[in-house]
Amino acid sequence: MARALRGAAGPVRGLGSGPGGERGPRVRFGPSPTGFLHLGGLRTALYNYIFAKKHQGTFILRVEDTDQNRVVPGAAEGIEDMLDWAGIPPDESPRRGGSFGPYQQSRRLELYRSASAELLERGAAYRCFCTPQRLDLLKKEALRSQQTPRYDNRCRHLTPTEVAQKLSQGLDWVVRFRLEKGVEPFQDLVYGWTKHEVAEVEGDPVILKGDGFPTYHLANVVDDHHMGISHVLRGTEWLTSTSKHLLLYRAFGWDPPQFGHLPLLLNKYGGKLSKRQGDIFLERFARDGYLPEALLDIITNCGSGFPANQMGRTLEELIAQFEVDRITTHSALLDLEKLPEFNRIHLARHTENEGLRQKLIKELQLLVEQVYGDQQVDQEVLEKDYVERVLLLRKGHISFLKNLVSSDYSYLWIRPSVSREQLQTMSGEADEIGKLVLELMTRQAAVLTMEELNKDLRSLHQQTKETKYSSVMQLLRLALSGQQHGPSVAEMMVTLGPKEVCGRIHKALSS
Repeated sequence: MARALRGAAGPVRGLGSGPGGERGPRVRFGPSPTGFLHLGGLRTALYNYIFAKKHQGTFILRVEDTDQNRVVPGAAEGIEDMLDWAGIPPDESPRRGGSFGPYQQSRRLELYRSASAELLERGAAYRCFCTPQRLDLLKKEALRSQQTPRYDNRCRHLTPTEVAQKLSQGLDWVVRFRLEKGVEPFQDLVYGWTKHEVAEVEGDPVILKGDGFPTYHLANVVDDHHMGISHVLRGTEWLTSTSKHLLLYRAFGWDPPQFGHLPLLLNKYGGKLSKRQGDIFLERFARDGYLPEALLDIITNCGSGFPANQMGRTLEELIAQFEVDRITTHSALLDLEKLPEFNRIHLARHTENEGLRQKLIKELQLLVEQVYGDQQVDQEVLEKDYVERVLLLRKGHISFLKNLVSSDYSYLWIRPSVSREQLQTMSGEADEIGKLVLELMTRQAAVLTMEELNKDLRSLHQQTKETKYSSVMQLLRLALSGQQHGPSVAEMMVTLGPKEVCGRIHKALSS
């Protein structure tokens, strides 16, 4: 809608840095600790993180736990754990601390009470004594009349004497903010010039509840001001509330931050992402073996803010390429069926990197012991050099590290118990075939490729007298893996390597 207006938005304020320049931006991610961190929250956190890092700024995690009825124990810690796992840790947070704490809203209640008292004193807010029963009746009447429920501002017109009278009676009350007509338009970093006449469609909102806890509207304005937040990048669902927040800034006499509202993250069909069975929660992706880089890559690849869609971008590349004015108002359509391919690309990158590869080796060794430990894995197949060979040879062929401990690859870790008698039932030339393979491995010890091996195995078959080529392959597959099905014999031999192939052939022929 406002796409044509965006060009007039001008430069993003507060991005200077360096000696003599103004400080870099301060941005925040403010999740509610009501459950696990999901992909939508990760994308909001990521855009804030890369915006801050691109401009030498500060990324803050602020836990917005003012709705105590919905707080899940341990959720706040879990959210920070997942940000760390994703590689986008906050600079300031409940765990890390900082100069603008506490970073948990339930520990900032006195600040909100003081702010609401200031608004009451200025006449920008008032006490409301309406009971929950009356408010419920208003809502039901509005719905019955097919109107949008809204508070009728009844207590707005109470005189000071009436307020004092009700207070003396010990009646419960909340604080409501007086919405004013004629809001000024603001420049959104994504949607351009926009405004919403909130006073015409809403009743005066509650800003401080009866239990002393603030609502989102008061808490986020007060905290953003006192924490020095310069830019607010949040979901587009808050776009219509921004005019309300700007009225609060004006009532306090504070300069507001710049706002940028991120378009929705939807599934590939344009619907909401499913939370059923934990489909979009980060813990599930971590448990299933996805790399955090793959998640960061796919949620930016399907959106905007970058020159072009490009698979395989690292976090450093995302930071370098990101520009706020490249964010469009179109919803981002996320196709999670493509995620394994993103993971394959980033797993290959990890394998290529010496430091990251050492971590993969340890993880794979642990996986092998977990999956095959009760089958008496020979320690030689857990040696670093062997595991590293497997990783390097399978680079680009697997999407997950756990693929290497699937049944297709069990031959890598479990040495088969195959007797010479079994091989001879498949071919009377079993001994001769085995010796030919041993000679081949000796010649090919320096370089072993599937292309060359396939040629050599064809040549090897021609040296047999009666055994069909298919029977030669079945015999070798059994000797190498103990299985009748699986990868090609050439792939097995390349992955196992000359030393392991010779060891298994010797063992089979001598048993």
